[in-house]
Amino acid sequence: MKTIEKISTFAGKTFTLWVILISVIAYSFPEHFVWIGKYIVPLLGIVMFGMGLTLSASDFSEVFRRPKEVALGVVGHFIIMPLLAFGLAIGLDLPKEIAVGVILVGCCPSGTSSNVMVFLARGNVALAVAIASVSTILAPIVTPLLILLFASKWVDIDIMSLIISIIQVVIIPLALGFTIKKFFGKAAEASSKALPLVSVVAIVLIVSAVVAGSQAQLAKTGGIIFAVVVLHNILGFTIGFFFARLCGMDLAKQKAVAMEVGMQNSGLGVTIASTHFSPLAAVPSAIFSVWHNISGSVLAFIFSKLKDKNQPSSDKKMAG
Repeated sequence: MKTIEKISTFAGKTFTLWVILISVIAYSFPEHFVWIGKYIVPLLGIVMFGMGLTLSASDFSEVFRRPKEVALGVVGHFIIMPLLAFGLAIGLDLPKEIAVGVILVGCCPSGTSSNVMVFLARGNVALAVAIASVSTILAPIVTPLLILLFASKWVDIDIMSLIISIIQVVIIPLALGFTIKKFFGKAAEASSKALPLVSVVAIVLIVSAVVAGSQAQLAKTGGIIFAVVVLHNILGFTIGFFFARLCGMDLAKQKAVAMEVGMQNSGLGVTIASTHFSPLAAVPSAIFSVWHNISGSVLAFIFSKLKDKNQPSSDKKMAG
């Protein structure tokens, strides 16, 4: 078990490297990875099941301790990123499928790795976990409604189909993982040591399938998609940070909100696009999956050097 734990830890720390490597390989030899496309939904289910195994009732305590700040973080996430995506799609006159793909990733709940980035940034981890958890639970209703609001300019939206898909790939696996941890705590804790490895493998396979399935389109539009994804992410971090400051939060909470706003559950974006739209619409989410881990790591390093002299000692402990 110690060997698996070491491999799992290594895989988690080098996640971005593996995603970049598999993207290059899948782009160069798409015929070997296209078949994985039909397994994208169960692969994301595995990732969300793993997330459920890490959750506990205490993770939601922050919702009751600081409901206003959690609500502001969730509302900020679901307003800032979709509006930015829509604005970029309109302002840059993006092709239909790319515009839909950018909006899809913008409408997704908070990313699965954002909490780790907040920890590395010395931000308020408890607040970050609460925002991520609440945004994920709200996703089956909020994400389809946002997609309907912002993407219907380009495509017809079957909102009930989207709701059912998100329940199947997010809520059910998440609830199953949460339930197993609650009733089989020791076994769940032991298996959780392998979770980073399992999640990395699942996400890497998802990305490889998307890259392979849209290789031809990527050759033509990959540059513009990458530029839009980078701009979307950086603007999300920046506006999220100043939004939290405007709301009167201290520095540790500003860091948490910035990360939770700027990082998306791009795996869900890939799944929605692949299932309901087109392989090309899934590409922005796939690129986002790679990029936001790079940008998040850089931002976490920068944030870790910032200190708030007025931050109460209790919040400093919470932030660490």
